[in-house]
Amino acid sequence: MNGVRKPNVRLVGRAGRKSDGEEKPTKSSSGSHAEDQYRTAPERRAEGKALREDVPREAHAGWKPPKVRRDPVELLLASEENRLPELLPIRYGRMASSPFAFFRGSAAQMAADLASTPCSGLRVQACGDAHLMNFGGFATPERNIIFDINDFDETLPGPWEWDLKRLAASIVVAGRHLRLSDNESARAAIATVRSYREHMIDYASMRALEVWYDRIDIERVIKEMPSEEARERAQQRVEKTRGRNVPEHDYPKMVEHHGVLPRIKDNPPLIFHPTAKQAPGLKAGYHEGLAAYRESLAEHVRVLFDRFHLCDLAIKAVGVGSVGTFCAVGLFLAADDDPIFLQIKEANASVLEPYAGKSLHQNHGQRVVVGQRVMQSATDIFLGWSRGLNGRDVYVRQLRDMKISAIIEDWDFDLLRTYTRLCAWALARAHARSGDAAMISGYMGSSGTFDDAICEFAVEYADQNQRDYRTFVRAVREERVKTIVET
Repeated sequence: MNGVRKPNVRLVGRAGRKSDGEEKPTKSSSGSHAEDQYRTAPERRAEGKALREDVPREAHAGWKPPKVRRDPVELLLASEENRLPELLPIRYGRMASSPFAFFRGSAAQMAADLASTPCSGLRVQACGDAHLMNFGGFATPERNIIFDINDFDETLPGPWEWDLKRLAASIVVAGRHLRLSDNESARAAIATVRSYREHMIDYASMRALEVWYDRIDIERVIKEMPSEEARERAQQRVEKTRGRNVPEHDYPKMVEHHGVLPRIKDNPPLIFHPTAKQAPGLKAGYHEGLAAYRESLAEHVRVLFDRFHLCDLAIKAVGVGSVGTFCAVGLFLAADDDPIFLQIKEANASVLEPYAGKSLHQNHGQRVVVGQRVMQSATDIFLGWSRGLNGRDVYVRQLRDMKISAIIEDWDFDLLRTYTRLCAWALARAHARSGDAAMISGYMGSSGTFDDAICEFAVEYADQNQRDYRTFVRAVREERVKTIVET
């Protein structure tokens, strides 16, 4: 089976059992609807294994561009619609810095490419942009640090293979960025797929609540580090992160005082205060948008949020692919020495939507929030959504809440392989929360056949990324694409 069937937006637990919207109960001669739906884990594994008849595991191997493939620069330029034009040169400048940076910013291109590849028919709540830099550490509401996926801008129900293929390809691209040998990059990718497969087998044997309660604590991450030196460096970074807080660290760096109220420091073009055109709610203090956001919060969190008052808001360019979308940071105070920063980030339609079906949610901010709550083992208490007067859907969360991101520049093969195996673990756990772990593990099996196939795809897609990057750099030289090189 080449390509993907046009899937609906509902998650499916069994292959081929799909409908528009709600699945209606049917009466079975063998008993009740519940009895008809129930399958033991071994039965579901067998059903997953049977899917290989239509889509052999080897079918995932390799990458061949479809005959009609859109030019990567044209696809990139098409995404400019509704973005802030003054920020686009920053986005393109970041993407032009390396093939790895280009890969991070080209999720839409890979989504289109993945739609032409085989898939088993099993669906999960997909991340949509599961490259290795979209994993990391952050604080839970209980103030513990866990490791998980940390970017959900593109989340949507879709084939589980798409996330895994993007993760594996990102590892090969990253390995080349680190100047590792081709053999080492491929070995890191295959170890990642094996980690996903083996952890999915574990989740298939766990009770549903055990899967949802499972989390990857930072202590478990440190134990996985490949050397004592790496463990010590990781521990030091964790302790430094735990010692940082908003009032004593972020607030003095980001805020200045002019008059009565504090104000976020301008640092154009990366941080600047919006015009009334860019943020129509400016004169009214964003009252309507904040009220809608408040309603999206749980009732007990509203009690806490009501203690804070908006003092200032500024646009802040973040990431690679997100640059140009409306992304702002709001300064809220409960008292002079009691601040929080909330990030207000625009949510557009997922890059998966043309191929996996539209979201059930009318507000794409809500789509992101719901997807994040499904996939993450713990979420920010201030996670919510709204819609601005300019019609932009947004989601809201705390800024830098003990966030730890990977800094890969000095990594060797052992560190890359260790980290990406952790990413695969987190991805398997996230997929097992919404999908059928037994069927997915049954499809992949216990041998290395599936691992080898995805690794072959990852290597060949990394070659495609290199070709697309060269096309993009040529467009920059020809001034079809304007860039700003940051210093």
